[in-house]
Amino acid sequence: MWAGSFTRLGTSGQVESDTPTLVSLVPTTDRSTMQQTVQRFPSNGAAESAQTFEYSSLSRSVLFFENGAFSQGSMQYGPFSQFGAEFGFIEGDRRLRLVPLFNTESHLDSITLIREQRQGSQAAERPPLTVDQLVGLWRGEAITLYADLRSPTTCRTTLTIQREGDRLVQSLLWSDRYITSEASIDGATLTFKQGAYAIQLLMLPDGASCNTPLTIPNRRSFFLEAGWLVRPDLRQRLIRSYDDRGTWLSLTLVTEWKT
Repeated sequence: MWAGSFTRLGTSGQVESDTPTLVSLVPTTDRSTMQQTVQRFPSNGAAESAQTFEYSSLSRSVLFFENGAFSQGSMQYGPFSQFGAEFGFIEGDRRLRLVPLFNTESHLDSITLIREQRQGSQAAERPPLTVDQLVGLWRGEAITLYADLRSPTTCRTTLTIQREGDRLVQSLLWSDRYITSEASIDGATLTFKQGAYAIQLLMLPDGASCNTPLTIPNRRSFFLEAGWLVRPDLRQRLIRSYDDRGTWLSLTLVTEWKT
């Protein structure tokens, strides 16, 4: 049983609503399906009717890693349709989920941040993510699962993040690729504009981050990313990648340690 809240955020990270929740996931008596029950508690104190879902198998749109991290979402992006994904992390007695959604005009429309703890535990929420927490040298491992279910691949990563006034500069060594980027800093928002389209990273409560295009580009490859600062020296990121036709290609889990 997981106790927490569903927090709806605007596209710049402002809180629009926050609803306490209680979520359970248990097998049915014959163990042929899993049953998930979600109960919401509005601000007036009255519990809403519980929503119950049953799952007998996993959709092709969802992939899991061995540590419980997962993502599910749209397998194909197309103009004039809603688009989005869910990202999930688990560490000890806490879970974090993030859901960015895009409207029919391909613009980022809302973000839902779901923060939960195992019921009865005393697991504390992490502080909001800050630029200072990101600055440094991060060495990690990237494991990629593929939508076509080919064998996973693994590579080493090195990410260097520096702050220069109101700018954030980062360089990434990913296998044999070297990528540099620069963002403007505005409070809890980082905006990358030097590429073909603008990308926004929002630093959120509980050490979370949401990294997406402001508008899904047409006929260009793109990615959606969620991050979680598990400890000051340990961060996880989930990256859902799409090709220039809007087809979902892969899901990558990056686990990074600050050195």
